[in-house]
Order: sequence, then C-alpha cells, then structure tokens
Amino acid sequence: MSDFRRLNENVLVSPQLALEDIAAAAALGVSTIVNNRPDGEEPSAPQGDAIAAAAAAAGLNYVAIPVGHSGFSEPQVDAMIAALEQAEGPILAYCRSGTRSTLLWALASARQGDDPDTIARTAAQAGYDVGPIRSLIDMLAAR
Repeated sequence: MSDFRRLNENVLVSPQLALEDIAAAAALGVSTIVNNRPDGEEPSAPQGDAIAAAAAAAGLNYVAIPVGHSGFSEPQVDAMIAALEQAEGPILAYCRSGTRSTLLWALASARQGDDPDTIARTAAQAGYDVGPIRSLIDMLAAR
C-alpha cells in the first residue's frame, strides 16, 4: 500500500516500498527511485536489488544512497543533489519511515540554497520534522 508524500513537484518520499509500489510510482510520473535504506536493515523488507529490478522493469531509474543510523555525510548530500539534478522527472525517495529520505532532501535543498524555513514548512506539511538537523540545514544554506 503506497504512502507517497509529496515534498514538492519533483520529490516524493515514502516509507519502505513494496514491489507493487513501483508501478504506482510510475503511474504518478516518477522517473527515479532513490533508496535511502541500507540493505539488511530489515531482512523481511524488499532489498535494494529487488527494488532496482522492479524499477528497471517499470522503466524507472534507481539510485542507492543508503543512510544508516550513524547519520548523514557530505557524500550522501552530494549524491542526493546529483540524483535530483539528473532525474528526468519526479523522484521517489524511501527509507523505513520516510524520515531519513526527507532529512536528506532537506540537507540537499539547503546546500542548493533553499530557504531553511521553507524547507522546514515543506517537510512538516508532509508529516516530517527536520528539527533534529535544523542547525545543519541552516549551516548548509548559509554557505
């Protein structure tokens, strides 16, 4: 059952995808699936290779940018920016709950110069709180 939450016209986030969610994403015009969940985090969930194969079968691109519980790194933020820039349509990023995907999007958006207050409001409207990384968002936006 899909729980896609729109952050903006080009980014949706979601909790863990089921294989049938890939077709639903394609029907919404998603062009790229971004996996922010490390393989093995939940062994019973579809792993990256299964999601990648389903995405390919649906004609979608697939990018893995795993974010573990140790937090975010600059290469992950750079990879998210690259995924956003290279996508030929909306992306759907997912993790266990959608939180890590939202936070990574927020960091990438700040790094690209988006307003931190707008980022926080956008995330909140989708049901996510960027409070835990707000100082990082402010720092990246100030660069």
